Amino acid sequence: MAQENTAAVQSDDVDAATNAMAIRALIPLLITFILGTLCLQGFNLVFEQVGSDVGASAGQASLITALPGIVLGIVCFIYGSLGDFVSLKKLVVVGLVTLLVGSLFGFIANFFFSSNLWTVIIARVLQTAGEQVAGSAYLVVATKYLRNSLKVVFFGLFTAGYQLSASIGVFAAGWLSTIHWQYLFLIPSVTILFLPMLLKNLPDQNGSGDKVDGWGFAIFGVATAFLTLFFSYSNWWLLGVAFVLFVVFGIYINKAGNPFVTPDFFKNTRWIMAISLIAVFYFVNYCISPIFNAIARDVYGMETSTVSNYLVWAFVVAAIVGTSSGAIIGKIGRQTALITAGCLMLIGFVGSALAVNAGFLTLTLMACVFYAGTGLMYSPVVSTVLDTLPKEESGRGVGMNDLIMNVTASIGISVIGGMMSTAGNASGSLIGATGAAAGYSNLLLICGGVILLGLIVFLVFRKRIYSDSQA
Repeated sequence: MAQENTAAVQSDDVDAATNAMAIRALIPLLITFILGTLCLQGFNLVFEQVGSDVGASAGQASLITALPGIVLGIVCFIYGSLGDFVSLKKLVVVGLVTLLVGSLFGFIANFFFSSNLWTVIIARVLQTAGEQVAGSAYLVVATKYLRNSLKVVFFGLFTAGYQLSASIGVFAAGWLSTIHWQYLFLIPSVTILFLPMLLKNLPDQNGSGDKVDGWGFAIFGVATAFLTLFFSYSNWWLLGVAFVLFVVFGIYINKAGNPFVTPDFFKNTRWIMAISLIAVFYFVNYCISPIFNAIARDVYGMETSTVSNYLVWAFVVAAIVGTSSGAIIGKIGRQTALITAGCLMLIGFVGSALAVNAGFLTLTLMACVFYAGTGLMYSPVVSTVLDTLPKEESGRGVGMNDLIMNVTASIGISVIGGMMSTAGNASGSLIGATGAAAGYSNLLLICGGVILLGLIVFLVFRKRIYSDSQA
């Protein structure tokens, strides 16, 4: 009986040659993604200084991160979805060339010529659009061409790479800002050297080869852009336009002859239940760092540069746990790992709320607990979602995952960020704190409540989510 089960699993698995090809492609894709993310995090840290240097106002300077962020949310979905239709080689060539052009343009235009806000923004948009190809291609290759036993390992390496690049990006930006921030543009340019290796190891054909649904991608992409802009600028007409475009998209996929995603895709109840986990768990994913920065400023009188020296260790913990997540899941199973990750995130938020006056070192330890949870969460939740879809739809699944993660996290930071502006005036808290500490403690408890909701959703739906799973 055991032999029959083994044979059944192997028949659904990839062969050794395909698995080896995937591994050789995944390593350079991961390095490309890390360097691109490092550049992204670096500019997020120093955008105010960059804006000042190019003569932009404080409000205009935020566009250096806002506009590339909107592009990121759109291309995450489009690139992942295109993996079901066109060659990954073509996508990667376009991505790496776009990344190189953005890097060289940003450095040359702003170092050798007069710096300008829009040359910075255009360069960052090109870099963001280019580097995300590596991230999306990585997830598509890991989903379609890796042995089942290795998928969680490489999903773990992906989130570890993200966390590691985030921590390095903070230090790189701080150091380069004292010399010339323009050198930040050049960091991901070396990834063009990976192109020959990727062309050799990526599959020649991927997906159905059907004609790409340009109208469908355009409508959905523009609708997503307006939705993201709404949560960045809180203008209700932006939300209205997004709503109308999503309605048009719904009508379009019901009427079009060969849309890139059919209505049946959204009727997959297992997928809807699973994707709701990402929507809830990642809603407050970006919140702990800005809340801690505000606590350090208003409660402890600390500078941001000092705060980063503490919080960087939380990113290091996330990277270590993310790297180990495959082995952890192999020992305790995917469902237990997901619950454990959620509990760690919950403890991090609630523990921080209780320890808001206990010293910043204690808060840092709680941040480490939270980021250990985020490092462990990515692999089981992403593999759970993708497991609800047939392999031929895995590219669209990757795209939807990235889209939901980016959009819900952006919504979350907008909501919590709005609350932070009035947190210092709180009259009291559940833990008995007063003043600014009370408001921030309440915010941390709210974030913990969101994570608790995610755990409840998972426990309620998990039997249905895993009902047809082979994992």
